[in-house]
Amino acid sequence: MDGILGLIISLISGAVGGNIAGGVLKEQSLGPIGNSIAGLIGGGLGGQLLSALGVIGGATATAGAQAGGIDLGSLVGNVAGGGVGGAILMIIVGLIKQAVMK
Repeated sequence: MDGILGLIISLISGAVGGNIAGGVLKEQSLGPIGNSIAGLIGGGLGGQLLSALGVIGGATATAGAQAGGIDLGSLVGNVAGGGVGGAILMIIVGLIKQAVMK
């Protein structure tokens, strides 16, 4: 899977992860738009960080991409990394917002 497709998947997964975390943690929720924005940023950062560390997209991903297919492991890694990164950043921003409001 090439870099831009992985980034897009991470961004979308991050937005979903941010909204899921906002739905579960009502006190830290930033609203649908805020959750999505924090999730997008967190998902992009999480996906890129995992890719830079070599967790997503190793030799098997390159071999799969050269064969013309999409590497399933890389796809799952991008979805998981983006979703978790989006949720974590949304929670952090929500906690900061909650602390400032007090």
